[in-house]
Amino acid sequence: MTSPTPAAAELVQRAAGVIAAKHRGDLGGAEELLAAFGSEQAKSLGFYLLADLSLGLLRAQSGQSMDDLVRELSLLVAVTATPPDS
Repeated sequence: MTSPTPAAAELVQRAAGVIAAKHRGDLGGAEELLAAFGSEQAKSLGFYLLADLSLGLLRAQSGQSMDDLVRELSLLVAVTATPPDS
């Protein structure tokens, strides 16, 4: 991934802020940051760039291929999205 423009970097930082706020229990702050995106397109771009950057960092640290990381992530999402047995 090439270096993001200042506007794109701001979107990435805002997306990371949403996640950080949510994880520290600041749901109001997360909602404010989400509302600050201005458009669905900006929100989508910010979270896409954040995911791409995060996976790139993880790939560099783990030595795994991007395909392997995405496969592992997909399996994790499938497991967590499956409702427990009744």
